[in-house]
Amino acid sequence: MIEVKNLKKDYVDEGETTSALRGVSFGINKGDFVSIMGPSGSGKSTLVQILSFLDRSTGGSYTFNGKKIDDMSDVELAHIRNKSIGFVFQSFNLLTRLSVYENVEIPLIYSTVAPAARKKMIEDAVKSVGLEEKLYVETAKLSGGQKQRIAIARALVNDPDIIFADEPTGNLDSVSGAQVMSILDGLNRAGRTIILVTHETNTAEFADRIIRLRDGSIESDEKVKNPRHSKEQFFK
Repeated sequence: MIEVKNLKKDYVDEGETTSALRGVSFGINKGDFVSIMGPSGSGKSTLVQILSFLDRSTGGSYTFNGKKIDDMSDVELAHIRNKSIGFVFQSFNLLTRLSVYENVEIPLIYSTVAPAARKKMIEDAVKSVGLEEKLYVETAKLSGGQKQRIAIARALVNDPDIIFADEPTGNLDSVSGAQVMSILDGLNRAGRTIILVTHETNTAEFADRIIRLRDGSIESDEKVKNPRHSKEQFFK
């Protein structure tokens, strides 16, 4: 699904160049669950922005679903992002004065989906995170854990190829965090590709593989030895 080769990203400010990524190479297959870890300034945020078409590299190549994206226009990238990518953020990024239904509907606003089909897509997405009874509740009235579950529903509504979860448990208590990770785990077991950005080792070990970055380079890329054990420990 994803293949990057010698990926680089340089920022130039007043003639001074800073390298955020220094030749990163790896592949991710459909159905993988991959965690990306690294200290502040390691390049993980830059990498995820490029992988999710929010930014462009300055060197190397990126192939997504068999298509090279390096020479695509911004319009083409926006179309792929809208159809193929779902986002879950640490801060939820929900519009609190809108209802759950209206928040989950946002990715569909510019789609050509018929109203009846759109309504079912929204209802199914909210049901998949176990909050169908909150469908018409104002989002401001939800708990933090419920907001993140609705953020996952919004990410799912377009049936994306891949979900990027950026510190999805960072603002949650342990119980709510466990609920969110259980949902992501279930989505992966159902065949969804998940890329998780986190600084928490126990959360990262939900994945089957962890890519660790440092100073813009891959420090390690290893399979999790016993993800089932890690999940059991997380839920205790």
